[in-house]
Amino acid sequence: MTRTHRPTLLALVPLCALLVGAPSALARAPAPAAKATATQAPVSDVVKAARPKGGEYFGLYLMDKKVGWLFTDLEVLPGQPARVKTTNQLVFKAMVGSRVSERMHDEERIYEAKPGGRLLSFLVKQTGDGGTQTLVGTATADGFQVVRKRPGRPDETLPKRPPTKERVEDADPPRVALLRKAKVTGFSLDGMDLESYGLSTTVEPEEQRTINGVQVKLGKAVTVSEKEKVPVVSYITQRGEMVLVDYGTTMQARKETEAVAKRLDLVEVFGLTRVVLPKPLPESARTVPGHVTLVVQGLPAKFQEQTYRQQFKPQPDGSVEVTLSAVAPKTRKPLPLKDPEGGENLKSTLMVESDAPAIRELAKQLVGTEKDAYRIAQKVNTWVYTNLEKDYGASADRATDVLSQKKGDCTEHSLLSVALLRAAGVPARRVDGVIYMVNQDGVPALYWHEWVEAFVGEWTQLDPTFNQVVADATHFAFGKEGNAEITPLIGALKVTAVK
Repeated sequence: MTRTHRPTLLALVPLCALLVGAPSALARAPAPAAKATATQAPVSDVVKAARPKGGEYFGLYLMDKKVGWLFTDLEVLPGQPARVKTTNQLVFKAMVGSRVSERMHDEERIYEAKPGGRLLSFLVKQTGDGGTQTLVGTATADGFQVVRKRPGRPDETLPKRPPTKERVEDADPPRVALLRKAKVTGFSLDGMDLESYGLSTTVEPEEQRTINGVQVKLGKAVTVSEKEKVPVVSYITQRGEMVLVDYGTTMQARKETEAVAKRLDLVEVFGLTRVVLPKPLPESARTVPGHVTLVVQGLPAKFQEQTYRQQFKPQPDGSVEVTLSAVAPKTRKPLPLKDPEGGENLKSTLMVESDAPAIRELAKQLVGTEKDAYRIAQKVNTWVYTNLEKDYGASADRATDVLSQKKGDCTEHSLLSVALLRAAGVPARRVDGVIYMVNQDGVPALYWHEWVEAFVGEWTQLDPTFNQVVADATHFAFGKEGNAEITPLIGALKVTAVK
């Protein structure tokens, strides 16, 4: 059975956003600033912290395989009052099946250089897999004004966003925490979704590590983002050089020269990240109603939430028995519907764009006079499956781009479906997890995938990539909305039995 989807990137994209957005899990590298004199204004600790000149390059490794590179820099701009500029570049490149996936994310941010200095402006450029856009943000007296630019489209002024709580210290929380020898807290205006998230950085005991054959003492700081919820551990030398960053157990950034950092091998991530099964799943997993039971090792307790589709039973050896079930919804309600989670699943966002005129118009056409929420979900699911070409090379991170190109893999199918459902008044969200496949090599395995969950009177899952109006029991969900919290599961999961 051949299924087209985008594994691994579902988790890597938010990870990349954390690594290059403000704040970065990697400390940015400004040139050392002169100490303030009696006539100069005081400067932030982010400027005082020791670090190399000219920025730093890092190789980005997934399960010890190189999949990209990073560059970070921070400098104090000349003039009064002083300003701090951060520059961040990220390139991700890997083979996904027979296709090369490449994503570039560049950011520049300008802050006041004084202690607690405000974020004044930002420039975000995204190109490659996922689509091309530029976001230009400027602080105003009552918030942040953002202009979005996309090829072939008129510039779009987004609704004004509230003032951000992000401060200049949030540009480099690991070095600030190590300088102060104390916990620091702050906020991040995310470069992908333009939402603000809290974060906390704590100082851990120093560690001895072997770097280039030499034993060195490294400072250690652990940053946790309210969005990602994954501990990011930064290791920094006494001279302020960041040499290593661990993102969970799966991803690592290693300090390298520019030439080495940019030298990439094309890693094939399908085989690298899949979860091989001891035997094929039974046919009962593909029927609706249907079910299957797996015994899984390496699944933390926080992912073992009992739901209408997934039931967990811990085992004496530390593994967990999970039963996956698929049934059609029994409770169906007409529009209008309230979101049982307070409105988040009806919200129009920078990616979902359910308020965009083209999305709203199509949703209106598909719904017609239908009031039954489940029938509306079925219509959306079938339209997206029928009208989107299955093409990995036409990826897009925004619903209007998906609608324009009418191509994509599982992420595009799910993104457009959620946008149309929300525009129609049906609460909906994307679901990330794994799905059963047997690819050309004949090995039964679980591969990373994305599908849709909609509230139609009760929650139900659909898969527009394969036109499943009830996602079958081969779908094993871990998280929602492309959250990088699931990233550490890559390479850690093992299925020991299929029942």
